[in-house]
Amino acid sequence: MSKKSKNIKSRLLLQLVFVIVIIISVNFISSIIYTRFDLTSEKRYTLSNETMETIKNLDDIVYFKVYLEGEFPAGFKRLRRETMEILDEFRAYNKNIQYEFINPSASTNNKERNNTYQILMQQGLKPTNLQVKTNSGMDQQVIFPGALISYRDKQVPVELLDAQINTPPEAVLNNSIQALEFKFANAIYQLTLRNKHEIVFIEGHGELGEKETFDIAQTFTQNYAVGRLRIEGQIDALVERRLVDALEQRYEISPKYSAIIIAGPDSTFSGKDRFIIDQYIMYGGKVLWLIDPLFASMDSIKNTEFTVAVEKPLDLQGQLFTYGVKLNNDLITDLISVSIPLRTGQVGNKPRIDFFPWYYFPLVTPISQHPIVRNLNAIKTQFVSSIDTTIGGVKKTVLLQTSPYSRTLNAPAMINMGIIRQEPDERIYSGPQKNIAVLLEGEFLSDFRNRIPPEIANSKEIGFRAKSKETRMIVVSDADIIRNQFHIPEGYPLPLGYDQFTRETYGNKEFILNAMSYLVDGSGLISSRSKKMKLRLLDKTKVNNNKLFWQMINLILPLLLILVLAVLMIWTRKRKYSR
Repeated sequence: MSKKSKNIKSRLLLQLVFVIVIIISVNFISSIIYTRFDLTSEKRYTLSNETMETIKNLDDIVYFKVYLEGEFPAGFKRLRRETMEILDEFRAYNKNIQYEFINPSASTNNKERNNTYQILMQQGLKPTNLQVKTNSGMDQQVIFPGALISYRDKQVPVELLDAQINTPPEAVLNNSIQALEFKFANAIYQLTLRNKHEIVFIEGHGELGEKETFDIAQTFTQNYAVGRLRIEGQIDALVERRLVDALEQRYEISPKYSAIIIAGPDSTFSGKDRFIIDQYIMYGGKVLWLIDPLFASMDSIKNTEFTVAVEKPLDLQGQLFTYGVKLNNDLITDLISVSIPLRTGQVGNKPRIDFFPWYYFPLVTPISQHPIVRNLNAIKTQFVSSIDTTIGGVKKTVLLQTSPYSRTLNAPAMINMGIIRQEPDERIYSGPQKNIAVLLEGEFLSDFRNRIPPEIANSKEIGFRAKSKETRMIVVSDADIIRNQFHIPEGYPLPLGYDQFTRETYGNKEFILNAMSYLVDGSGLISSRSKKMKLRLLDKTKVNNNKLFWQMINLILPLLLILVLAVLMIWTRKRKYSR
């Protein structure tokens, strides 16, 4: 063998060894340090910092049972694929994440399959009926697009498919995929939470009772310690005062509760109670205000054609105005509204029930991109009023608005059943959209800053503050958003947002849960709901009109490309070795 041939062989051998060393080194480093390059414009494969922190802190196995196995239409296959990808992403940060995909309809025995369905429903998953094309025509298929997530001795159900009224199926699936990270991370947070934040419902001013808020209170207990509280003028009802310097009589004051909920009061707040709430806010407390400025009830028109909505004597409007919003004494009617059942006749021995749009119950579809309401299902409201924001002061974010086809009736406002028998005059429902929920963030001014005597204001024990610490509150001009229905005739509370008459489930519960999460935890995990995936759909008209052209492109172009590459390779080799 010539010296030249030996040199070539040695060089090739060195190159081979060098490549092998590089491959081994890259694999070793990647096994220690995980990294991933997300080249998508919307960063769809990049987890939020809060999600990664939640996952990395896991000290035991979190097991996901995902019920998305089986033969599905293309949309559900995409949901399955994206679910697997997000779980793989979680696993890359912590090997304690484990999962399996299960087909709940795998059994050919009807009894066993129905038993499986019953168990899944008892564990909190909801079935969905699909129309699937088969060789013999259309077939009904029951699926459970959800997951059961377990950690130690605890388990939570998670719905993977978000129902959204008046939303195309493609958009519903896309929105559901966008929410996967938040849903899974939030479920892990619930399961691993050790010290729960305390929240309380305020009582004593005619607020909604335990029965009316039963479902949301039960749901809150997964994340929070929930209670009910009467202020009754007790100065320490909402704040804790700790003596830190006996000589100087210096106190350290902090909120007792992470957040308070004021839901549907109907009587006057005393000046002392308002002062206590004000100072709770000044020391950083968070408030979810659900206030009806007017009194209106469906019970009032059961036996008559009309009733009048009148102003409630709450004495809260001035305080809220100081914080940044004006609750108006009006009533909104909206052409986009919830339907109510009315008896219209008799069919045999049974009453005939028909549904009519009830313009006093606006159906609100969130359009804000704030993570509290982004991609939420439509929200049902009842006898809602408008909210204006004041100029300057704290940051104000409108969360919910009525449709452009709405108008307001000033108090005292007539509520007339005859409205359902008339064609609405669209000229008077010309908008503009009315605000009904506003998020306020920043440093608030005290409503009592110019009214407290100096000797009280300077008292170290009371610790009066004229300006708040950085804090947040949400004001909603409808308390019925948080009120659950009761089953007729058995009387047990139904899930919040479920309407037993229309059998629709609205987004009320998700809105309240997201609102509380944002108040208590700030942007935190809920920031992952801001992730937006663009829905890149094919133009069906172009596809149908140019079907043959695109089929030929897909068939012939790859073959031509391979042929061109083969010719180039042959020509290159021929030229090289002919020399």
